[in-house]
Amino acid sequence: MPEILDGAIRRAVVIGNGFAGAENQCIGLVRALGFSNRHSLYRVTRPRGGINRWLKWLPVSIHKRLDSVIRMICGKSRFQTPHKIGISNVLDADAHHIATMARETFHKDGPLLVIASGRDTISVASSIKRCPIQIQHPRFQLNRFDLVITPRHDYFPLTPHAQRQIPWFLRRWVTPWEPPGHNVVLTVGALHQADSAALRVAASAWHNELATLPKPLLVVNVGGPTGNCPYDVDLVKKLVVMLQNVLWSCGSIRISFSRRTPEKISKILVKEFATNPKVQIWDGEGSNPHMGHLAWADAFVITADSVSMLSEACSTGKPVYVIGAERCTWKFADFQNSLQKQGVARPFTGNENMTAESWSYPPLNDTAEAASQVVAALAQRGWTIRA
Repeated sequence: MPEILDGAIRRAVVIGNGFAGAENQCIGLVRALGFSNRHSLYRVTRPRGGINRWLKWLPVSIHKRLDSVIRMICGKSRFQTPHKIGISNVLDADAHHIATMARETFHKDGPLLVIASGRDTISVASSIKRCPIQIQHPRFQLNRFDLVITPRHDYFPLTPHAQRQIPWFLRRWVTPWEPPGHNVVLTVGALHQADSAALRVAASAWHNELATLPKPLLVVNVGGPTGNCPYDVDLVKKLVVMLQNVLWSCGSIRISFSRRTPEKISKILVKEFATNPKVQIWDGEGSNPHMGHLAWADAFVITADSVSMLSEACSTGKPVYVIGAERCTWKFADFQNSLQKQGVARPFTGNENMTAESWSYPPLNDTAEAASQVVAALAQRGWTIRA
């Protein structure tokens, strides 16, 4: 089988956890490696509904067993919602099934690259002993993976500043426990799918709707509060005032919300700007304009809670303004500081002149750089990527 065993990897398996922020990182890396049409998507799923929301911090295998016992005792209806994968061609992730598929199709398709992201995928990916790549820090036993791709701020707990924030009796429980090893690739932000080819496609697809808008076009992306980036309606009211202050210098503004945006927050922006002819608000209906916004915007204002939205915007080289960064804590504050130190993002003040202020920077290129590291690491093991 010399033509098959030539050390060339021609396909990939993506193991996701059902969350777009994690799965998009895998798909972004797959695209950068040239496997857009040569990969399969599997998903680790947890039981949902009822008491299961209180069990989501358990290891997924224990959670599933416990859910099975609860359903046997109490019945299905009160404790579990019907299981839905959401995409017809997404299979439930099972290490044995994936390994069997890899063996059975090896003669036809050759070796398999496994790319996973998210806490729930760790046990499955690490059980497949063939070229596993884990995106996001798996917290311990990194030697289970050929490569771990993770942002630098995941190593914030090892810095002197972070150590001073951790009570001494908790330090041994805070991971990571040691500096990044030879199999760790550090990025600035999150991997994503917003590469130059994707943006060209989006620019064409959204041309009729966005190209004719008066310039400059300011895109406002609103996420939702998190434990390490908390905020409430007070920050959104502040954002309203800031946008009103810069509105005169904008040709147009497009506002969009994420799935995490609380209704009480979105309602404030809708109430203030729904009737303003310069402002358009995506109501969640129809196609998501996010990629079109990345392609056509002249500048961005983004809430600090979303590493993914900031990483995508900072890959365009266009001005990125952040609101709420001062409210972030722990490693997320470190991420915000790194963006500002590199000059790829600035705090939004409401005093900007969007027409006159046009600044640029070397765009973040985390996904392509991570893909290069993957190719180099595989080459050291005698493997090559052949899309």
